[in-house]
Amino acid sequence: MSGVPSRPLGKTELDASAIAFGSFKIGRNEGIKYPNGYDLPDDSACEALLNAVLDLGITLIDTAPAYGIAEERIGKFLSARRDEYLLSSKAGERFENGVSTYEFTAKSLRESVESSLRKLKTDHLDLLLVHTHHDDMSVLSETPTVETFERMKAEGLTHFIGFSGKTVAAAEQALDWADVLMVEFNSQDTSHEDVIRQAHQRGVGVLVKKGLASGHLPPHEAIEFVLQNEAVDSLVLGGSNIEHLRANCELANRIRPG
Repeated sequence: MSGVPSRPLGKTELDASAIAFGSFKIGRNEGIKYPNGYDLPDDSACEALLNAVLDLGITLIDTAPAYGIAEERIGKFLSARRDEYLLSSKAGERFENGVSTYEFTAKSLRESVESSLRKLKTDHLDLLLVHTHHDDMSVLSETPTVETFERMKAEGLTHFIGFSGKTVAAAEQALDWADVLMVEFNSQDTSHEDVIRQAHQRGVGVLVKKGLASGHLPPHEAIEFVLQNEAVDSLVLGGSNIEHLRANCELANRIRPG
């Protein structure tokens, strides 16, 4: 296999691998939506997995403060290869002591990003996404989140900013300022299909989360369904099995959008 095919990430001038690595399962196994529980990989297995991700040609790694110890592990095991991948993290949600909490003050968002950079052992993110609860419209309309993100982008803490929310209405509103949208999209939930099309037309990058419906859909069919959509730039997939990841990348190589 000659790497994972890349697609332009909107108008960012970045190219992202069609399969991105979602780091949830290397950092957190509490409060999950997957059908089966799992153990976190130990340090040795995690190091091997993360390096295999890059060796497979995956060039985008997605993480978040809410993903337990994922940011720390990425920093520990991949900081020496930082120039080989795009790094996406989030701000707004934290997960501590088994509970998610949300805070969207300018101070808390900045502190969250600065903490992420320390854990990830880098001086910048490539993508910084708003991580919202279900009332995502209130985050956009009643908090200083967008202007805080724009300020951090101007300061170079992140190269691009975007939105990972819940509702179609909030995603549509985010098109006015976001460089990238992360939306849920799979054969069981096509509610964001139109906003994905709008984003593509406006040059906003599209990342898909939960393309396998949190493990409820067979990978072969689910990956093909998502990546055949020409408006999708990258599908974020998690997991801790290197061979499964390899098979998913090989599948992505055979899919042509359109």
